[in-house]
Amino acid sequence: MSDEPPTPPTNLPTEVVNTLNKSSPNCLRNVARYAEELAEHKERGARLEDESPEGELEKRPDYLPDDVPTKATITIKEINDNRYYYWQWREGDKIKSRYKGPVNDN
Repeated sequence: MSDEPPTPPTNLPTEVVNTLNKSSPNCLRNVARYAEELAEHKERGARLEDESPEGELEKRPDYLPDDVPTKATITIKEINDNRYYYWQWREGDKIKSRYKGPVNDN
């Protein structure tokens, strides 16, 4: 491993780079986790907006629980250092969730 710090992406704003460079390793890990979760959240929201209009029939996957809509996606939530899968979908302005099971990090 090099003694030199990593080179930041060129499209990252200077103020973000400067703030990260001043941060502790623990803070950086928290930022990385948050950034990943935020990216997933925004991507999920974009996918939900792009899905087929209401009223169009879609084949319901066999693995999907009866009380979870076909437009649901799977997300990972970390609670007390444990990771869990949740189904998530949008109902109007609200995002709904249903527990699916633990993440097996083998």
